Amino acid sequence: MEQYLPVLTRAPLFAGMTEEEIRSALNCLGAVASEYPAGSYILRAGEHTEHMGVLLSGSGLIIQEDVWGRRNIMSRVAVGDSFGESFAASPGAVLNISVVAHEDSRILRLNVGKILSVCPAACGHHSRMVRNLASALAQKALQFNEKITHMSRRTTREKLLSYLSAQSLRQGSAEFDIPYDRQQLADFLCVERAAMSAELSKLKKEGLIDFRRSHFVILSPIAGEDRA
Repeated sequence: MEQYLPVLTRAPLFAGMTEEEIRSALNCLGAVASEYPAGSYILRAGEHTEHMGVLLSGSGLIIQEDVWGRRNIMSRVAVGDSFGESFAASPGAVLNISVVAHEDSRILRLNVGKILSVCPAACGHHSRMVRNLASALAQKALQFNEKITHMSRRTTREKLLSYLSAQSLRQGSAEFDIPYDRQQLADFLCVERAAMSAELSKLKKEGLIDFRRSHFVILSPIAGEDRA
């Protein structure tokens, strides 16, 4: 686990904690690291979990799938990100999402019940982890609210503009990278890939944006469009 301490010191769940405090917390919480090959399920819809995860290496996708295999990407999991907190903190809750390893990944599993319970060792850093967990849950709620904002747009064009605007504002630049490839972006916005690609081409021809793969540039304001 020592090799992943630099990752954990930057992870939101361990914000404000020293490496020594993180070591103590991992021991107190009975943390376990597991490996998952690309394409495998880390968490699967319909199951229960008492553990949240922190991504140590690789990347993952949080998805919803129906019985016909149609996929809705909820968000991407990057190194240092956590997932599964709300389900692990709700005893008996059934997962309505799955977490899939997008590439070979290593996951740190933490028992959320032990984070939320009173620490018998009276660890000074325990309350900090509780605050960090609450902050992580709040951040997930904001991300979900933003996704709803994009999804509420009526057309594929409007969904794209809403998403690209949000990415530009978040990164503080008219030039930015997005975390999804074309199919993943279509799954995230719940639109057909062909229709989305056609709209991207139209926006490029109109001189509003430029792009190459996952790199985008906002070229001009969109008159008459709400960029929120």
